Amino acid sequence: MNALALIAEDEPLLADALSRMLQRLWPELSVLPPAPDGQAAIDAALDALPDILFLDIQMPDLNGLDAADVILERWPDDRPLPLLVFVTAYDHYALAAFEHAAVDYVLKPVQSSRLSTTITRLQNQLSWRQQGHAGDAPSAPLPTEPTTRLTEDPALQRPAPLSIIQVAAGQSLVMVPVDEVLCFEAADKYVRVVTDRAGSSELLIRTPLRELLPRLDASRFWQVHRSAVVNVTAIDRVIREGGKLRIHIRGRAETLEVSRMYAHRFKAM
Repeated sequence: MNALALIAEDEPLLADALSRMLQRLWPELSVLPPAPDGQAAIDAALDALPDILFLDIQMPDLNGLDAADVILERWPDDRPLPLLVFVTAYDHYALAAFEHAAVDYVLKPVQSSRLSTTITRLQNQLSWRQQGHAGDAPSAPLPTEPTTRLTEDPALQRPAPLSIIQVAAGQSLVMVPVDEVLCFEAADKYVRVVTDRAGSSELLIRTPLRELLPRLDASRFWQVHRSAVVNVTAIDRVIREGGKLRIHIRGRAETLEVSRMYAHRFKAM
């Protein structure tokens, strides 16, 4: 099966090793020159429009998750979205990969047997598309990685979910129960904490969204855009406007845009 792939990896030796392994396991696959960082991945992907993206999650400046978000938002509407595979040194990023509708994730150093499984999943997805089906092909659950590095390093364990957000307000410290937060919105160097409290519209914290998200209850707080995380219990409805999904939060006039990266979250049961 012919396809075009792009690898984004800031370590040249690892990028070369993955490219050679892919070409050995999938001879029909064409692999573009690797992108050394997130911005280069965006530029190369939007120029060549590959079928598959292998994105290292941890890259300088712009990580693989953010790069994928930008690529999908700018992807031509008349082309199927690229299939995403995230490459990471730690399996606690697997959760983030699932949230980004990834086909699969693989741990470094990439093992040939594990990559073969990924290739099979990719080929099934491509075949499903070629048959004219919409959406994702049925597939088995992702296999468990043989190396669980998350459990090897206690410092990488996912912390218990936050129950209180401490927000500086002048000389005061406002204690905001997380259950009261409707959404978090990135705003320049700050993150806006939106609640239904009177006078709470300008509650700002300095913790970036990417650092805040792992500390929130993933069953309640969903990232819907690279600049927005929403409390799903606060959502009134999700509507489509001008080809985009927008979230209406109960009791508020403004809406939140859902990026293409996260649109898969909102499907009728």
